[in-house]
Amino acid sequence: MTGRRPNTARALLIALLTGVTAAPLPGCQTTTDAASSSSPAAPQNRRVTRRAEAQDAVANAARLREEGVSQDALAEFERAIEINPELTIAYVGAAEIYTEQGLYGEAEEKYRRATELEPANFDAQYGHGLVLQLLNRITEAVRAYLRALALRPDDFDANLNVATAYMQLDEPRQARPYAERAVRLDPEDGAARVNLGAIYAELGMHDAAVVEYQQAAELIELGPELLLNLADSLGKTGRYPEMVSTLSQLVRIDPSAVAYERLGSALFKLKNYDDALASFREATNLDPRHYPAWNGVGVCLLNRYLWSERRDTAARSGAIDALRRSLQIRPNQPRIIELVRRYD
Repeated sequence: MTGRRPNTARALLIALLTGVTAAPLPGCQTTTDAASSSSPAAPQNRRVTRRAEAQDAVANAARLREEGVSQDALAEFERAIEINPELTIAYVGAAEIYTEQGLYGEAEEKYRRATELEPANFDAQYGHGLVLQLLNRITEAVRAYLRALALRPDDFDANLNVATAYMQLDEPRQARPYAERAVRLDPEDGAARVNLGAIYAELGMHDAAVVEYQQAAELIELGPELLLNLADSLGKTGRYPEMVSTLSQLVRIDPSAVAYERLGSALFKLKNYDDALASFREATNLDPRHYPAWNGVGVCLLNRYLWSERRDTAARSGAIDALRRSLQIRPNQPRIIELVRRYD
């Protein structure tokens, strides 16, 4: 998920509202008459003054934000709301600061009020979607993002975020068109390409996923998650040498049980059985409860037993021990149960 790119400069248009009171003509009105004739204008003048005060508070808040004094800016936005409870820009400004401070509940309340006051305000709808997603209210977040996109269909962040929200709901088909549009809008954004690659992978489109992951790797740092996703899709397309290369890089920068287990699987596919066994064993050392690695150890040792024409009973015994360890961690593995029954 990505947050909206902050504007480096935000211009606020402040309307200067003034009231004009007509003066009585000399000799035409009594003092009482003059007072009664001016009194209807007094409430209007007060309203005009209050509006101007609220707008001044918003202008002060914008200036303070530019200066980096966020808490004082927040106080000014809240003062503007108190003066004029229908000033949408004040709600949005306060919500943005609450979001920056991690106070997502407060931000959600402000954004929600802003969307009620001005449904066609893109910033209010998008911001509401963002904080709802941060609050893990994903279905509501999707609805808010879609309202924002109805106002501005080609907004990069809204397209990217609604795609990630759909993925959180396990709906990759719904996510795909928005993720593809985000990449079209900004082809140089690595996070957007990783997101699209993950969606393609979920849809079984692993060739397309590899393309997106590889392009993302040219744009952003090669982190463990990106390398693991790339390796998985390479394996799904049968590109095992590339899978081994990718996972070898991964275990150098982030040695984990998952990475070593996947490396063992790729080496096994390449019939490099000794190195595969070593990788599976390293995975069990790093995480003794990672049952796929125990399965890998068991299968490698069973192969060794069979190649010895069933004479290497130590290999058979080690295989059965490894497979039993796996079943202790996850009992519901019919294929592993069958191997134990066959060779025990």
